[in-house]
Amino acid sequence: MSEEQKTAREKELEEKQAELDKANASRTGKGTRARVGQTRGKNPQMVTWEAFDLSKPETLPATLTEFMDITKTQDEKLIVGYLLDGYNDAQYTAASDPIAEYVDATWSEDVQRQFRLVVRNYSVATGVSIEDAVNLIKPGIVASQTKK
Repeated sequence: MSEEQKTAREKELEEKQAELDKANASRTGKGTRARVGQTRGKNPQMVTWEAFDLSKPETLPATLTEFMDITKTQDEKLIVGYLLDGYNDAQYTAASDPIAEYVDATWSEDVQRQFRLVVRNYSVATGVSIEDAVNLIKPGIVASQTKK
């Protein structure tokens, strides 16, 4: 695929995303939002689909019943498949976290979560490596934990 074709495809995706963003803005309450992307393979085609927007917690179902109502899914085997996919993805995300090796397992879950968040945000905001951010932040966390 030529650079010109790639640029044209990217422009088409951006235009479609802008169209969907406008449509999504009119959607209120809990439910899915339209997304755009491409098929995989040699000759990618543009596709749209419905998905939950994890960046907007207020739109997400809070219970299994809400999920089933929103997605119109009643088949328990299918729901278990969704749960397994989500669980596996969450486990992989946690295992592959570059900050995980710096987290002390004796810290509470809340402290571990905050440490990851602070390190990640500091690294991104300042442009320093994860390791450099850890070297700056971890001593304070360790000191606060030894006081307890």
